[in-house]
Amino acid sequence: MELKTYLKYTCLNILGMIGLSCYILADTFFVSKGLGTNGLAALNFAIPVYNLINGAGLMVAMGGASMYSLLAYQNKEKGNEIFSHAVFGVVCFAILFMFVGIFGAGRLAALLGASGTVHGMTQTYIRVVLLFSPAFMMNNVLIGFGRNEGRPELAMLAMLCGSIFNIIFDYIFIFPMKMGILGAVLATGFSPIVGMSIMLTHYFSKKSNIKLSRVKIRGKIIGRICSIGTGSLITEVSAGIVMIIFNYLMLEKEGNTGVAAYGVIANISLVVIAIFNGMSQGLQPLVSKAYGSGDGAKARKYLRYAVGNVLILGTLIYGAIFLGANPIARIFNSENNEKLQVLAVEGLKLYFIATVFVGLNIILSIYFSAAGKETKGQMIAILRGFVLIIPLAFVMSAILGVTGIWLTLFMTELFTFLTAVMVQIFGSRRSMNRM
Repeated sequence: MELKTYLKYTCLNILGMIGLSCYILADTFFVSKGLGTNGLAALNFAIPVYNLINGAGLMVAMGGASMYSLLAYQNKEKGNEIFSHAVFGVVCFAILFMFVGIFGAGRLAALLGASGTVHGMTQTYIRVVLLFSPAFMMNNVLIGFGRNEGRPELAMLAMLCGSIFNIIFDYIFIFPMKMGILGAVLATGFSPIVGMSIMLTHYFSKKSNIKLSRVKIRGKIIGRICSIGTGSLITEVSAGIVMIIFNYLMLEKEGNTGVAAYGVIANISLVVIAIFNGMSQGLQPLVSKAYGSGDGAKARKYLRYAVGNVLILGTLIYGAIFLGANPIARIFNSENNEKLQVLAVEGLKLYFIATVFVGLNIILSIYFSAAGKETKGQMIAILRGFVLIIPLAFVMSAILGVTGIWLTLFMTELFTFLTAVMVQIFGSRRSMNRM
């Protein structure tokens, strides 16, 4: 019974998250075809901003939804209060992001490393994606709470339909309408509105116990939502920070062609991480409900299923990327730039050695957060997102050059996993000793 429930939630969420990851992947494909190496470099400079927006949305969504399942699943009034606080959190973040989009997009593009022609394209993408931030974040919240109300199939449909819309209008805006980078970001920006429209059919139906209501905003609730969801934020933000650092290092060693080559790896990475995020987001409501009802054994059983999935799926993903590195790079190399091709193929083969450990760390981080043990989840996220990867990137690039850059992720994820395992083992021994 548990295995069937686990497969239902995780498979639907993996499909949905793959669709969601295609927001940027579709941009990358069509921009590479329509705007060449400069367009690909501009998009790569701008993606960290999207990571930040998506991370803020996931923090509120995952934190609020976990809190709902842990504390208020059978309490309609409490559930409405948590949902309303989550919406308030989105509004606060949206105001900040839109302000930066209107007044600071140019400076932000320069800060991220864009210059010359690439700067103008990067600025356009950043400004528009920040102006659409309310839609991105609210879509995350509606999907997160809907999934925790037992509607994973509707969440999958919302994510897939948004992605399909993005792919179709990427083509229309960039090629027939010749809108360039503006067309790419407009297609991306309107996509979550499609997802929101689908999810709202649930919230306006009798099947939903959650409604937006007038409540007294309490900092304690906002703080708990953000605390539980911090792991999701760090995972997304760290991906953006990694891109900034890797862009800087590649720009220093190989110029804009190096940045474009890393863009290929980074965008494939978005899809790979989306698969594991989908798995973890499917795991989250099951673990939260199990712990909320006092059944820790069931929660740990779900974790074992997830770990087994990661080991199998991660191995298959790396095998496919390793064997298909050359044709994958060719897809995004519309100008047949041989230097870009060589860099991207090497990067694909080395960077994704980390795949299994990436999946294990994402699963463990979300598992602990969903169980209300957010400190452990945050530790994993911070280690892999900031503490290890930043110094390792500089050290390994100095020692091994570009090869060191590609291997940084593997070393980071491996050390993070080993640390998480040791912390869990020692924590369990201490609990037994107290007994």
